[in-house]
Amino acid sequence: MKIVIVGYGRVGARTADILSTEGHDVVIVESEEDKARTAADAGHEIVEGDGEDERVLDEVGLGDTDALAALTGDLNVNFTACMIANGHDCRTVLRIDEDYREEIYRKYAADVDEVVYPERMGAAGAKTALLGGDLNVLGDLTEHLTATSLDIPEGSPAVGRRVVDIDLPGDARVYAHGRRREPMTIPLPQTEIEPGDQVALVAEQVDLDEIRSVLHG
Repeated sequence: MKIVIVGYGRVGARTADILSTEGHDVVIVESEEDKARTAADAGHEIVEGDGEDERVLDEVGLGDTDALAALTGDLNVNFTACMIANGHDCRTVLRIDEDYREEIYRKYAADVDEVVYPERMGAAGAKTALLGGDLNVLGDLTEHLTATSLDIPEGSPAVGRRVVDIDLPGDARVYAHGRRREPMTIPLPQTEIEPGDQVALVAEQVDLDEIRSVLHG
């Protein structure tokens, strides 16, 4: 797949690295010279310029692009980039900050394929959103990093807390959530955990036992 990533910050860089490792063709759009240089040094194809400028995105070749993720810290840039990509039938993934209110989320979610909160879900979730994968899929991501899902029992310390506020050991991140017997999706910022819910997370394998202890109480 050919994938365009707008914004080579922490999440954009990690997402690009994962996708490139898996054999996808990745193109980076970055307006900051130092970040563009870092991306080039990492071996990525670079188009320097503003992601909300249609002329810049034309250089990418959206006609043969499968998916675009707008992962900058500027919602306006991200939304504009996704709208331009929509005109070329690309799959679109929009980054917003986790503290946006639900009505804002729904406003933007109606026009893109996926909305992500990279501060919590990290690169693995962004990759899943780009590829349109099943958020319930479990598997090894790297030699040490694993994606898994856990049930939240009655009495768990996580019950009543927002999904995006869960603190987990190490660098573990929750990237999807589902109610009992419902498919998992990327959670809204205000979604609170209830008994019987399921969460999908990415974590170091060595932290899994401690994570289970934290979530099960």
